[in-house]
Amino acid sequence: MHTFVLVVHIILAVLMIGLILVQHGKGADAGASFGGGGAATVFGASGSGNFLTRLTAILTALFFITSLTLAVFAKQQTTEAYSLKSVQTTAPATTNSGETSPAAPKTSE
Repeated sequence: MHTFVLVVHIILAVLMIGLILVQHGKGADAGASFGGGGAATVFGASGSGNFLTRLTAILTALFFITSLTLAVFAKQQTTEAYSLKSVQTTAPATTNSGETSPAAPKTSE
């Protein structure tokens, strides 16, 4: 699941970059009207602009969702890595004799 969300995230990033580079800026139409041939650019149809703007907004929302999902996955991985559930515990060794260690020298009593 993590890999799938990551692949979708990368594809969305590339598509957003392409869409943003294709779009015209708001100042480009006004600047072209002063020296580049007229009123057709200022009063022209902006149908393709609305479509590209909506598509960019949708891709941005999906990119935001995949970013949050990847952040949740990363948080779960770090929680599992640093939790005490992964620590192996062993039972303490019991000593039957009065010695402090098994390698201690024998005393004659």
